[in-house]
Amino acid sequence: MSSAYITEELELGLVGSHDTTPDVIDGVAFARLYGEPLFRLPTDLYIPPDALEIFLEAFEGPLDLLLYLIRKQNFNILDIPMAQVTLQYLKYVDQIRVRNLELAAEYLLMAAMLIEIKSRMLLPSRKSEGGEEGLDPRAELVRRLLEYEQMKLAAHEINTLPQLGRDFIRTQIFIEQSLVPTWPEINASDLQDAWADVLKRAKLTEHHKISREELSVREHMSSILRQLQSAKFVEFCDLFDTSRGVPVLVVNFIALLELAKETLIEITQAEPFAPIYVRLAYSTS
Repeated sequence: MSSAYITEELELGLVGSHDTTPDVIDGVAFARLYGEPLFRLPTDLYIPPDALEIFLEAFEGPLDLLLYLIRKQNFNILDIPMAQVTLQYLKYVDQIRVRNLELAAEYLLMAAMLIEIKSRMLLPSRKSEGGEEGLDPRAELVRRLLEYEQMKLAAHEINTLPQLGRDFIRTQIFIEQSLVPTWPEINASDLQDAWADVLKRAKLTEHHKISREELSVREHMSSILRQLQSAKFVEFCDLFDTSRGVPVLVVNFIALLELAKETLIEITQAEPFAPIYVRLAYSTS
């Protein structure tokens, strides 16, 4: 970050015998030096000339200064008068070079570029093989200035957007959660997907048998209730024996739906996409 400097020198000479500062000011020290209280100004106080130096942020680099000089005087950026701009630019560089040579280095590099462009403009322009005029020596500089101005305007627009911590703050509130667990409602599509997964695994182990078997939904309902009595929660998939074939699975699934319809069992799920569990319904009596 480049800066223009304003230096204010403060010098205090030796305080002679005319110092009227009392030895003790109401018994309260007005300063501390290395932890020791000071009740009067020291007689050998001296502030060097560079003790106070104020930095005024003016330009963010050579391109920023050059763009400032062009826009301030309403010059056409596509037809820069190199003589005037270079002269004004060098005056500013001379000022900052006196105070900080390291800071002026990048400005001196741009100054050399401006002088080179000015010198090339004084030479006769070379025509190309096709008889066309050669490139303007200022073309590269104009391109850099236009790109820099676009970035500077974009940065200004971004800076005007509301920013967290500068323009607004995010509030936080504490909500006390209930101690009673609340289970999410089972979506019908989740139950359908679980059933489709059971059928898929059953088809992997099925055998082709020609037989007739009478299946009772009531029997399967009783079988499911017996399984649930021995465990608090049973995973949905564990209620199906995939080795008995698809017909048995269908009847078992219908029995499960009948139990849920009669509110004899509860189908729960801790969170979306989590395993589905089945348990006996709590008695309301």
